[in-house]
Amino acid sequence: MAAGAKSFLADAGYGEQELDANSALMELDKGLRSGKLGEQCEAVVRFPRLFQKYPFPILINSAFLKLADVFRVGNNFLRLCVLKVTQQSEKHLEKILNVDEFVKRVFSVIHSNDPVARAITLRMLGSMASIIPERKNAHHSIRQSLDSHDDVEVEAAIFAAANFSAQSKDFAGGICNKISEMIQGLATPVDLKLKLIPILQHMHHDASLASSSRQLLQQLVTSYPSTKMVIVTLHTFTLLAASSLVDIPKQIQLLLQYLKNDPRKAVKRLAIQDLKLLANKTPHTWSRENIQALCECALQTPYDSLKLGMLSVLSTLSGTIAIKQYFSVAPGTTATTARSFDLVKLAQECCYHNNRGIAAHGVRVLTNISASCQEKDLLALEQDAVFGLESLLVLCSQDNSPGAQATLKIALTCMVKLAKCRPHLSQSVVESLLTQLHSAQDAARILMCHCLAAIAMQLPVLGDGMLGDLMDLYKVIGRSATDKQQELLVSLATVIFVASQKALSSEVKNVIKQQLENVSNGWTAYRIARQASRMGNHDMARELYQSLLTQVASEHFYFWLNSLKEFSHAEQCLTGLQEEDYSSALSCIAESLKSYHKGIASLTAASTPLNPLSFQCGFVKLRIDLLQAFSQLICTCNSLKTSPPPAIATTIAMTSGNDLQRCGRISTQMKLSMEEFRNLATRYGDLYQSSFDADSATLRNVEFIRQQQSCLLISHAIEALILDPESASFQEYTSSGAAHVESEYERRMMSVFNHVLEEVESLNRKYAPVSYLHTACLCNAVIALLKVPLSFQRYFFQKLQSTSIKLALSPSPRNPAEPIAVQNNQQLALKVEGVVQHGSKPGLFRKIQSVCLNVSSTLQSKSGQDYKIPIDNMTNEMEQRVEPHNDYFSTQFLLNLAILGTHNITVESSVKDLNGIVWKTGPKTTIFVKSLEDPYSQQVRLQQQQGQPPSQQQQQQQRTAYSRF
Repeated sequence: MAAGAKSFLADAGYGEQELDANSALMELDKGLRSGKLGEQCEAVVRFPRLFQKYPFPILINSAFLKLADVFRVGNNFLRLCVLKVTQQSEKHLEKILNVDEFVKRVFSVIHSNDPVARAITLRMLGSMASIIPERKNAHHSIRQSLDSHDDVEVEAAIFAAANFSAQSKDFAGGICNKISEMIQGLATPVDLKLKLIPILQHMHHDASLASSSRQLLQQLVTSYPSTKMVIVTLHTFTLLAASSLVDIPKQIQLLLQYLKNDPRKAVKRLAIQDLKLLANKTPHTWSRENIQALCECALQTPYDSLKLGMLSVLSTLSGTIAIKQYFSVAPGTTATTARSFDLVKLAQECCYHNNRGIAAHGVRVLTNISASCQEKDLLALEQDAVFGLESLLVLCSQDNSPGAQATLKIALTCMVKLAKCRPHLSQSVVESLLTQLHSAQDAARILMCHCLAAIAMQLPVLGDGMLGDLMDLYKVIGRSATDKQQELLVSLATVIFVASQKALSSEVKNVIKQQLENVSNGWTAYRIARQASRMGNHDMARELYQSLLTQVASEHFYFWLNSLKEFSHAEQCLTGLQEEDYSSALSCIAESLKSYHKGIASLTAASTPLNPLSFQCGFVKLRIDLLQAFSQLICTCNSLKTSPPPAIATTIAMTSGNDLQRCGRISTQMKLSMEEFRNLATRYGDLYQSSFDADSATLRNVEFIRQQQSCLLISHAIEALILDPESASFQEYTSSGAAHVESEYERRMMSVFNHVLEEVESLNRKYAPVSYLHTACLCNAVIALLKVPLSFQRYFFQKLQSTSIKLALSPSPRNPAEPIAVQNNQQLALKVEGVVQHGSKPGLFRKIQSVCLNVSSTLQSKSGQDYKIPIDNMTNEMEQRVEPHNDYFSTQFLLNLAILGTHNITVESSVKDLNGIVWKTGPKTTIFVKSLEDPYSQQVRLQQQQGQPPSQQQQQQQRTAYSRF
């Protein structure tokens, strides 16, 4: 077992850590065998950490069997520890290979005379329900224990019954009547009934079961009107409806009825909480009458706490399809009725409420109505929303409490949404933000700066108006070096970078640098430099990176900062490009490439095995190759002057039938250049596909470069102007040009893109290739593209989501260099297991739906013997998709290795996200397999060489051996 675990984990890519896995398991096993209770407990509670570190089945199976032994022979405290470990490691339970043995050891304790031991065993079985949902002995034990006279055992049986009901349709159907009898039985205490009722939420496996459970709950609500009973029953009712889906409209009506008619505040609060749950889960099931009823309740209630809850439900609904249903005119009714706008009346009434939370929800409802119902004339409503937002801004910006900050976030989010959907309101919103910015608290200023940056990104025309106020504020802040002040320096600098759009003026740079020298620390300066790189202000970024070089303690950080400084300098070199000046363009590109090559050397030195900086290196290498391709294109265009077509070029073209030959050698060079740009497009596409964890802005940036800046635009221009002007189509490019843009970089790229296309199209119609006009158009296109400063996006600096896959193959060799031996008349069964590992924020940008495993084998070296074997299939190329469950997946491949010799088997994984996009995340794992001739064939061949026919018995053996496959 230990050797198996070692080789298994070694193949999983753990390197030398496989010794740690075995030694850790042995260490824990030693603790379990200890005579001291404390050491045994310590060993047990350390198992979840072991599972997290080595999440493959062979180790987990062995560990859980050891824990089951401890559970079987230990005391109740040890059993409790094992139970807690099992509950913590629930997602690893399905990796237990010997489920029967594990359950047998645990289940033996159910026959104990100690009710506490039985109770812990029932809870253990309940925690394992996902892997043993249909075990009849477990079902029987739970039913028996529900009739126990020991309260602890009954509570444990209820816990187990709830877990098994959620997993097993048979158990849920069988236990439903038993639960019903106990709840309705007069002998059952009320507190036990309160614990039994929530089991009914799991009775959703089929319609009849759900219907009978609803009827029972309906009876309970009317039969037991006490507060606790109503609260538990209503909540179970809601959860059952949310799971079975068919009864949600009825449940909404029932909850609204209790909200309106029941005088108890606790019941009303529960109804509001459940309505919020249903508003989040199924907003499309809310009718106009439901929303109207909720508005009436909110208008009538005198209690602020209840009004806040109801408004919270309404604000959730106002951001969904339900709001359109509310404002839609029913057929046969007049356009507007007096009561149809109760929602608006309520929101307007609450906008200026003295309770911040109520005011925030009121404003949010108004904002969502203004954004969703754009076809309606809602001018007064928009003004109310703006005034409400301004009053909230004044109120919350002076308060540092967490509640005020949360309210301010809601208000600022509404401001951004309003500015985006109703641009004519953005000016007044920005003015109120700038006015309030001077007197606000630091915590509020930071949030307001984020809001201003978001608005300026959407509407760049507002940026210039902000700059003066922002600079005045930047000069006076930063009197102290507190964390909030440092954060504010970064936020304000970001807004200034967004607002200034083009290059920063020297005055702005001096003010920022002056403030940084006064109060900032190195981390603040780095964050501001990072923002400058993202916004394309490379001269500012270079100076800041330069100043930070001597302030870091690690050589990896030094090389990282040095590489960023070089990249910023390289991009700064390109800002001096001038149209029509091609010789200076070549020298600028050469200077930029020189800095880029220095930077990539530093970047490589900054990488470590734990942080290989693969995206950064790939992005920069592509940028270098793109600049070289641009430089080569300008040189090719110049070659029309330096090496014009020879006098006999026309004759050559007529003889060869290739009209392009009359242009001379430039046609061949242009063809090579076009292929190079197309190759670059493919490589940018590969970089995009390998960046599963990147944020959407970074991916959009890579796609922009791929489509508009590099290859596809320039290669299309070369084809349309020179190589194939007659068949060139502009339709696909003009349609993609209308794509939605979200940043100034994208906006400027789109404008250059459209301008280049217009130039190419007009030249394409007027002149035959190749003239100086054509080459000048290409050169100007290159210069126009390079004049847009490159944006280094977030993923270049910061990885917010981390996803990796570890693969384990079996069989696997003891030594990675040794091949696995297999006979050529047998097929190799290759088992591939894998674990998906996440960082601190799993699924932040995208989630894995399935893992695609591709297995291929190639013959490395043939065997020395020179003889022929009949082969049906000489190669193996297979693909399977598997869906990970609890971040674990497993599948098998059957490989035919009939050719004698050493085969190289490669397993490569990629992932498919929820949108169906395939990402090449890796990893790629390789093993070597040596295909050996089977003994019988070897004997037959030797006999044939010696001239002896094979015996009848040997032929019979051969038939038997082959029939098995």
